[in-house]
Amino acid sequence: MEIKTVKYVISSPTVQLCPKTTMPEYAFIGRSNVGKSSLINMLTGHSKLAMVSGQPGKTQTINHFIVNDNWYLVDLPGYGYAKVAQQKREEWQKNIRQYLLLRENLYCVFVLVDIRLEPQTIDIEFINFLGENQVPIAIIFTKADKLGPDAGKRNAQKVLDKLSEEWEELPPHFISSAEKKTGRTEILHFIHQANKNTENSID
Repeated sequence: MEIKTVKYVISSPTVQLCPKTTMPEYAFIGRSNVGKSSLINMLTGHSKLAMVSGQPGKTQTINHFIVNDNWYLVDLPGYGYAKVAQQKREEWQKNIRQYLLLRENLYCVFVLVDIRLEPQTIDIEFINFLGENQVPIAIIFTKADKLGPDAGKRNAQKVLDKLSEEWEELPPHFISSAEKKTGRTEILHFIHQANKNTENSID
């Protein structure tokens, strides 16, 4: 898939205020500081599309960008640690949960996992939550350039093995590096095929 145009549309505090549309949406979410903004910028080819910050919890709204005028990329607030008040974190969690469970045109949630780390309970529980609620997901292992390829694959496999305790069939997964653009072609092809398959099913 070639990214021809990307435009910022709106930042919404709740799912009720998100754009009224039937166009497919692909949401990106992960623990705070997992490299989400860098990945989004790499995928779209726009270095400043999503805000990149070393401060966890920077994304605080549901952010819609329209790509090629036919699908939406959605940047969601991260889960986990953030330097904000407990009440604010709980508000984010409620809004994220409602978006994930209620948004009818949500085609896939890309859950970002830091490939450098051992399986994190918060990631496993979040992925299992999506699976239990039949939310379509794919996993993107980020920051692959920080490890050698063998070490990265081993760490990714540990996460997949942990998920296998609950999942009969594992979700699709990708290994990525925003720095080296690793995984860009595969992820965009996945989105392209998902859009195409849905169009065919409607026809």
